[in-house]
Amino acid sequence: MTFKTEYIERFKDIFSVSQPLIKAMNGCHHVELLQDIQNPCVFFTLSIWDDTQSLDNYRNSELFEGVWGKTKILFDAKPEAWSLNQIK
Repeated sequence: MTFKTEYIERFKDIFSVSQPLIKAMNGCHHVELLQDIQNPCVFFTLSIWDDTQSLDNYRNSELFEGVWGKTKILFDAKPEAWSLNQIK
């Protein structure tokens, strides 16, 4: 996610409040925020879920709707998301 410079701290605040709520969702094991070293406007969230259904349940929740509503207005570019499999 790429944010307008003036909204970086606001996004960090939103994430700080939201992180424990997301982690408390059924099927979520881990949620963290990562910031690009070379471009401080670029962030990634990394979350680990039991399965796709658990992630979809979060994406369809009131929590996601609230977090997304506050976050999407801060973007400076279209956000991207990936779902990945861990290779052991």
